[in-house]
Amino acid sequence: MYALIVPASTPFVLLVVVMALSWWEDHILPSPPTEPAESPAEAPLAPAQLPELARVDTTLTGEVAGR
Repeated sequence: MYALIVPASTPFVLLVVVMALSWWEDHILPSPPTEPAESPAEAPLAPAQLPELARVDTTLTGEVAGR
């Protein structure tokens, strides 16, 4: 019976370790210095044009339907 305790408790031990490391990172480690955000020098670029997708029937048969 005691031989089953270690394999059965392994996921819970790993979960506790991950949660403890997360808490330690949030509360113990020093936070990085915050820098003010840089203002954009130029207007944002227009979104890129996406190529037109091929029709499904053209892709499957290799020929254009209706021509």
